Amino acid sequence: MSVGCATIPVVTTALIYLVVMVLVAAVVFLLASVVFGRGEELPALPPGASPTRLPSAGITAADVREVRFQLVVRGYKMSEVDWVLRRVGGELDELRAEVARLREQVEPAAADQEPR
Repeated sequence: MSVGCATIPVVTTALIYLVVMVLVAAVVFLLASVVFGRGEELPALPPGASPTRLPSAGITAADVREVRFQLVVRGYKMSEVDWVLRRVGGELDELRAEVARLREQVEPAAADQEPR
C-alpha cells in the first residue's frame, strides 16, 4: 500500500496550518501575559509570608469565617491550615476550661441555697 501523490500536499498543508496556529496561539499568550500580568492588584507576598490572620486572643466565629488560606499547587498551604486549627483548638480548650471552672463555682452556691 502506498500513499497517493495527491494526499501528500493535503497532509503537508494541514501540518503547516497546525504549526502556524500553535505559533500564533503562543505569541498571543505571551503578549497577553506581558500586558496583563498575573492579574493581581497587590504585589505577591514574599516567600514564607502568609495572608492568614487571626487575633492574638478572643477568636470569634466571624474571625474563623474570614480566614483565608494561601493556595499552592495541591490546594491550601498545609502549614497555615495547621496553624489555624491549633489556634482555634487552643481557644476552645481555654473556653471549655473556663466554663468548667465557672460551673464548679456555681454548683456549690446553688446547693447551699436550696430550701430544706
